[in-house]
Amino acid sequence: MKKNMLKNLSSMLNLPTPTSISFMWNFGSLLMICLINQILTGLFLAFHYKTDINLAFQSIINMNRNINFGWLIRSFHANGASMFFIMIYIHISRGIYMNSFNFKMTWIIGVMLLLLTMMTAFVGYVLPWGQMSFWGATVITNLLSAIPYLGNSIVIWIWGGFSINNATLTRFFSIHFILPFIIILFTFIHLFFLHLTGSNNPLGINSNFDKITFSPYFLIKDLIGLIMFMWMFMILTLIFPYLLNDHNNFIMANPMITPNHIQPEWYFLFSYSILRAIPNKLGGVIALMLSILILLILPMLNNKKFLSNKFYPMNKILFWTFIMTFFMLTWIGMQPVEYPFISTSQIFTMIYFSYFFINFYLMKMWDKLLI
Repeated sequence: MKKNMLKNLSSMLNLPTPTSISFMWNFGSLLMICLINQILTGLFLAFHYKTDINLAFQSIINMNRNINFGWLIRSFHANGASMFFIMIYIHISRGIYMNSFNFKMTWIIGVMLLLLTMMTAFVGYVLPWGQMSFWGATVITNLLSAIPYLGNSIVIWIWGGFSINNATLTRFFSIHFILPFIIILFTFIHLFFLHLTGSNNPLGINSNFDKITFSPYFLIKDLIGLIMFMWMFMILTLIFPYLLNDHNNFIMANPMITPNHIQPEWYFLFSYSILRAIPNKLGGVIALMLSILILLILPMLNNKKFLSNKFYPMNKILFWTFIMTFFMLTWIGMQPVEYPFISTSQIFTMIYFSYFFINFYLMKMWDKLLI
């Protein structure tokens, strides 16, 4: 067994890697660091957390005030989730721009990892049992009631009653604890398929004739990326620990008082804007799911002469329009449901979904010009 472990480690360190890959390929390793941080800090937080609606909020206060370095561990965990999603979104954006979806199985497992991470983050946001945790969970789980015939039964089954209660909190804590280990499993599958095909490169060309070993060259590059990541993470954690938190979550959950504006964490806001843009409840839920699942169609729309956006100038412009649309949808998700934010979110929702198809047709047109 020891020999096998050493062999696997050696194969990973000696992995042939294209010489042309840039710092944008650092984010995969940084995501692994984020995952390890979340699991370790989550484990220590779980030692002191109480899965009871009357004690959960107080247990968070107890961690911050009475447990040695409890405030630091919680800050690492809460802000680590935000850093996790920043790294994920950059990683996916690089994959879209550099057409990493050419490696179909790696891409599909990656999208599944995104869905699992979002699920983990959602149930984790409920655990502090603040006002936004409670009402956010109420709104999002209620979306399942839009499913014809079975919707209401599914919601009651998930809640374990006719409203969010002790059973819901216990279930969400259990799910939040077990999902990171499932994410680790999918991460290894993701890496397995990546190592079968090798990494993509900025030019999108066959790089079999221009590769060097991962260690020490790219190991050093990853270490430099890690130092920069830790610098930003420490600034967020130690200087601005509550920058990305909602102020309503400093108030204990109260089913009798509804916040003026219910919204999820910032990393879900783009999907939340898409949900609100559709007047029909079922249509909104479908659009919400499609905002992530549409990534799965990218490998199917891949039929072009060049494998990278670097050779498609119009697609570069379109890509940055897509990134701007993502930021606009995130900003709109923070705003109240009123004019002009409703109509604006509808416009940007159309742009968001249109990108995937316009991008394909622009590439086909550019290919025809080159013939």
